[in-house]
Amino acid sequence: HNVGALVVVKPGEQKSAAGIITERDYLRKIIVQGRSSKSTKVGDIMTEENQLITASPDTKVLRAMQLMIDKRIRHIPVIDDKGMIGMVSIGDVVRAVVSEHREELNRLNALYKEVTR
Repeated sequence: HNVGALVVVKPGEQKSAAGIITERDYLRKIIVQGRSSKSTKVGDIMTEENQLITASPDTKVLRAMQLMIDKRIRHIPVIDDKGMIGMVSIGDVVRAVVSEHREELNRLNALYKEVTR
């Protein structure tokens, strides 16, 4: 389904993250190690809750991007005081930054046209 990461939830707690499993986890811990997908449990290969990098809804886009770059990750679960509310990918962050820069460029171009009339 073209999904790069899944948040693993605690049993019976759909909004409480127990960890995350990514394509990279699968490649490194299943394929490279020659393990069986059928017999390996998600809990054995996921990044656990205590190592999980998260963001809040108030986290700025550039901060999320910096976390992704620094930690070499491509997905960050978004968590508020009630639990997990979503996930942000590097693609989401890049699109937001590009959109913001495009808007700024359009504003500057409009200003330039005004000034040079």
